[in-house]
Amino acid sequence: MTGRLIREPLVHFLCLACLIFAAHGLLGGRVEPEEAIVVTPAKIEQMASIFARTWQRPATADELKGLIDDYVKEEIYVREAMRLGIDKDDTVIRRRLRMKMEFLNDAQAEAMPATGADLTAYLAAHPDKFQEPPRVAFEQVYLDAQKRGAAAQADAAAILGSLKKDASFATSAGDPTLLPPSMPLTNRQGIAQLFGDDFAAAVVTLAPGHWQGPIGSGFGLHLVKVTGQEAGRVPALAEIRPQVEREWLNDRREAIARQKLDELLKRYKVTVAPFAPPAGAAQ
Repeated sequence: MTGRLIREPLVHFLCLACLIFAAHGLLGGRVEPEEAIVVTPAKIEQMASIFARTWQRPATADELKGLIDDYVKEEIYVREAMRLGIDKDDTVIRRRLRMKMEFLNDAQAEAMPATGADLTAYLAAHPDKFQEPPRVAFEQVYLDAQKRGAAAQADAAAILGSLKKDASFATSAGDPTLLPPSMPLTNRQGIAQLFGDDFAAAVVTLAPGHWQGPIGSGFGLHLVKVTGQEAGRVPALAEIRPQVEREWLNDRREAIARQKLDELLKRYKVTVAPFAPPAGAAQ
């Protein structure tokens, strides 16, 4: 009977299994303890809220289960990747972590909105950031230099003389053009967008009240009369409050970021190897 049992294949398999189990125990093999992954009600609510904002409807039960399953899968992969050290020295991950640290700084800056006194003081301390450039208004008579050829300058001088005697002559003088015959108060950049940089640079220097020229542009020649001028100015806070708030917040973000970095640098000893710029690099 005993001999027959020894010859049974099933007995051989059971004995072999026991030996493998015992060897595994002796070699230190063991089942790793379970790690807890807890999907909290707050996390589920967050996932449901993001889904609703994205798709403009609430998630179904199956869709919500799919979101939870995907979150668990992601959590497992992230933990295992970190256990294997895959996150180390990865440029994308390093940049993402830096970005999140900078977001924390931004959140701190935005947590304390500027008061009216803050903005008034900021505008007074940084008027150059909000300075509006001078503006001029003018009338112009256009002469097509290409069409008139060599006579263009002489024609311009003759028309200028007529304009000085009778300003109403401006309505019929000159050549047809799509350029406006007059411009309201406009800064140099606005004038340049229509007439070109050279013309704009010349017009903003003209004295008002009488016809002058000719002034050249990419289109031809122009006789110009400046009809109004407004000096550059710093607007009142009420006129530009959103711009001042934006600049104030940007400066506050930068100040907090510098302060935080200075504090963190105190925890580290930074050693930089000697280096020289590449040959030919700007000094």
